[in-house]
Amino acid sequence: FLAQEMLREANTIASKSGDAEISRDIVEIKGAIDRIKEQVQNVE
Repeated sequence: FLAQEMLREANTIASKSGDAEISRDIVEIKGAIDRIKEQVQNVE
């Protein structure tokens, strides 16, 4: 649940930002969140 909320927040930031650097950072953040989600699934 928490990872899903973090992903939503990252998407919100990306949609409100017109800055290319921030968009690149968001892509990295989303990748990290996806890795967290995979690790959580492995634990469950």
